[in-house]
Amino acid sequence: MPDEMSRPLIRGGGERGRSRHLEASVSEPGAPVIGIVGTGDFSRSLARRLVASGYQVVVGSRTPKRSVALFPEEAEVTSQMEAASQAELVFVAVFPEHHSTLVQLKPALAGKTLVDVSNSLQINRDGPSNAEQLADLFPESFVVKGFNTLSAWTLQMGPRDGSRQVFLCSDNHKAKSSVMQLCRRMGFIPVDMGLLSSSLEIENLPLYLFPSWRIPIICTLALFIFFYLYNFTRDVLQPFVTARKSVFYKMPIETVNVTLPSVALVMLALVYVPGLCAAFLQLWWGTKYNRFPDWLDRWLTRRKQLGLCSFLCAVLHAIYSLCLPMRKSARYKLLNEAFKQVKDNAENSWVDEEVWRMELYLSVGIMALGLLSLLAVTSLPSVANTVNWREFSFIQSTLGYCALSVATLHTLLFGWGRAFDSAQYRFCLPPTFVLVLILPMTVLLGRLLLFVPCVAGRLRQIRRGWERSRHIRFTLPNDDCHNGLEDVSNV
Repeated sequence: MPDEMSRPLIRGGGERGRSRHLEASVSEPGAPVIGIVGTGDFSRSLARRLVASGYQVVVGSRTPKRSVALFPEEAEVTSQMEAASQAELVFVAVFPEHHSTLVQLKPALAGKTLVDVSNSLQINRDGPSNAEQLADLFPESFVVKGFNTLSAWTLQMGPRDGSRQVFLCSDNHKAKSSVMQLCRRMGFIPVDMGLLSSSLEIENLPLYLFPSWRIPIICTLALFIFFYLYNFTRDVLQPFVTARKSVFYKMPIETVNVTLPSVALVMLALVYVPGLCAAFLQLWWGTKYNRFPDWLDRWLTRRKQLGLCSFLCAVLHAIYSLCLPMRKSARYKLLNEAFKQVKDNAENSWVDEEVWRMELYLSVGIMALGLLSLLAVTSLPSVANTVNWREFSFIQSTLGYCALSVATLHTLLFGWGRAFDSAQYRFCLPPTFVLVLILPMTVLLGRLLLFVPCVAGRLRQIRRGWERSRHIRFTLPNDDCHNGLEDVSNV
């Protein structure tokens, strides 16, 4: 059955008659009266959504005659005092600096629920929040903070998967419950954030610009700059300095294309480093109940973003690689090689080793990109919500390590025997792939170490609640891992 609330309320735009046409039915008889104080964009979208949800809506305006044309016909536009008197629940949709102008409505709003939808212009870390200040102005009303994370466009077009949640908090449970019921009827998903003291956190949410992406993006850019300069030094600057050979044409395509897979592989390895650190810390501590360091906690929560940055670099590398034969420089090189072969009377320039290396290199690279694509798609909320925890863990952990292994093999095939060729060490700098392989190889070796039966068994015990400090160890002859050390509960 289609989700009616996810369909747009407005079929056309421009003319008042067309903009008032709602796909939902008119307000249901006996439906609660919802008041809105304010006539801005958010108020107009909220009124349309409430009317479409079957509510009776009354809008309070300082200039009702001028504002009536902005709202649907089903919504009554009147004075602020009249709207406050009629409504059972009132949305306060005015800027927080204008809250004090509503003090005259205090008698009419006494004992009623006020929903504060305001936001601040900048992040407020010290408080008090707008909702707490509104509660101080109206001590006889019940203030609920909510709907501030939704845009007017979201309200008008209907809830979507990425914007269904409405964060709510209040000191009055009954008032919060009534707003939660209203949210569900409008097609949104209410999220209870507790008491009104949480309103400061809710108000700060819309002001954060990708807070969980800042470190992964900075890390990606830093790695890109480092590897680009490294490749530029080896592949472009070295020939110019030593042989006065200008190959600066490589900078826009070739140098970037060598840099992107380097960043992708290192970023993918960084996804699994914090998990290994957490496992070895638990083994060292002998318990799972110690808190991880703050830097490790932040790293663990950024793994999804690190993986998506890695996927982006891998996709760009694939696109750049497909474009390599289209360049003029590649065509000139091909013609020069053909001319040289004819001039030298070389009948066959086929080299089995190079052919096999390239065939394997491309095949493994395609498989690595496919696995990364699967990891990226699974990280999307709409896909992750369709699998259980075990399936999600299998894809992100088991298949993730498979992707890291295949991507590492892809790099090894690119290197082939070049790591042992002294000509590759330009300016005494090792080839880029040698540097790139250090971290992923370390991660894979660490993962293999956790597969050792004695280590895996102990880690499994710790994660099931075993603690070293609460157990006595004594020797048994048949234990292979700890010279017969066995754990007995010290009850």
